[in-house]
Amino acid sequence: MAVTWDPEDYGRNASAQAAWAAGLLPLLALSGNEVVLDLGSGDGRVTVVLAGLVPDGYVVGLDASPSMTAHAHLHHTADRMNLEFVLGDMQVVPFRDRFDRIYSNAALHWARDLAAVTGGIARALRHGGRAVIQCGGAGNAAPMVAVLDELIRSPSWARYFPDTAFRYTFPDDTTFRTHLVEAGLVPIDLRLIPTTMAMAGHDGLAGWVRTTWLRYTGSVPEDRRETFIDALVDGYVARHPPGPDGTVTVPMVRLQAVAESP
Repeated sequence: MAVTWDPEDYGRNASAQAAWAAGLLPLLALSGNEVVLDLGSGDGRVTVVLAGLVPDGYVVGLDASPSMTAHAHLHHTADRMNLEFVLGDMQVVPFRDRFDRIYSNAALHWARDLAAVTGGIARALRHGGRAVIQCGGAGNAAPMVAVLDELIRSPSWARYFPDTAFRYTFPDDTTFRTHLVEAGLVPIDLRLIPTTMAMAGHDGLAGWVRTTWLRYTGSVPEDRRETFIDALVDGYVARHPPGPDGTVTVPMVRLQAVAESP
């Protein structure tokens, strides 16, 4: 199933991703002259920050979405000579020995083949280079996944989901370590980080579903998509009611990895 991203809608509902990104940037240990790859660069909001951190270096954002890549190019490259965006699949990274740093946030769980991703990262890194990665990890959004799994099997929606296999990749730390080592990378830090995502009521949760669970919502005809999203949100809120201030929370698990090319 092809996933079609709406960059503007993503921008309105990606505050958590932006917060996670800010926490990762110091782990890159940048001095200002590195060549950096942002793997899964999306709308480019973090990629342009990276470009500002390496004024004497260069940044390439790679993303598989034509709409996101076009949006990023249009909004972020005019004032940055050290920044470009490339359309491409993170499972087939088209670079070799080019980058001092590779950064990826909230992207790798979209890949079906993480061994292919880590192999591409290893090939694209220069010797002594560093990769800093964070994505959904084992157990991520488990209560939402449980509601979603029931919904796609229900009589109202099952016809759109003949294949009920889970459509994202949330690896555990042991499996991801194996991928890194087999690719020839040295794990420096690798952990699962439990956290909580908080959203403003039904509308906030619906916005997150709309921009995060595209592999599911995209299987539903457009004229029924909002109904499906509402059903998912209603099902989640019924089991996990909002707090006194109306905030809805979803427990998350982030896989975070720092690895180097020896």
